Amino acid sequence: MRATFPSEWLAVVVRNVPYYRILPAEEQAELRGLTHVFLAEKRFEGLGGLRITDEIRLTIAAQACVLLLKRPTDFYPLLVSILVYPGAYLAPMRRRKPGGIVSEGMEVLSGQTWDKGSLVLSWDDVLRGARNMRDGRNVVFHEFAHQLDEETGAADGAPVLPDASMYEAWTQVFSREYETLIRNIERDRPILIDSYAATSPAEFFAVATEFFFERPRQLKRHHAELYELLKIFYQQDPASLVSAARGPVT
Repeated sequence: MRATFPSEWLAVVVRNVPYYRILPAEEQAELRGLTHVFLAEKRFEGLGGLRITDEIRLTIAAQACVLLLKRPTDFYPLLVSILVYPGAYLAPMRRRKPGGIVSEGMEVLSGQTWDKGSLVLSWDDVLRGARNMRDGRNVVFHEFAHQLDEETGAADGAPVLPDASMYEAWTQVFSREYETLIRNIERDRPILIDSYAATSPAEFFAVATEFFFERPRQLKRHHAELYELLKIFYQQDPASLVSAARGPVT
């Protein structure tokens, strides 16, 4: 992880991944090292006429590696290749909605995890989500959270936790938060976490990860137990980093 990180690479990360800018210097260095290894291990392929550039590779890799910071984990061992479209794309989907209703058809997607080691992303959505840290939408965080989730062998919203003693609390808190979200949607009550999280426990974990890194102070304020579990899992405290960078919550 001590390989040279070219200055032109650093310029891309600083420009496109604002989360990098609020990290302490030692964690910035760790993220550069993780990114370097990720780029060496994973294959990128452009779809729909997109030519893969260093900007595309670095913007995706640096964000993917944010989820690995400070954690003794492998570099997404189930993932071999990242397929990138220029923009959102159509794909067949089957989705279970709150209330048990199942819908099928074509859907416009910004990202998707495939079987057999592939992950699909829309470059337009990658860049938009990377540069805006406040909207709670980040397709790279979302899809790579799915990768972490699937390391257990099942995409069920319970990734490999750092301590076996965490599983009981994780199950209790995530189940309660997931069920509360569904009830609030059904009763048309205000929600913080995006309604897409109610699709399944796996999607709840992925969306919660987006909010943990992009709207951490709000998540901590309104869903304190959920925030604390994600803080332990990711070994990071984005709320403190954002507070130090921006000042009081507005």
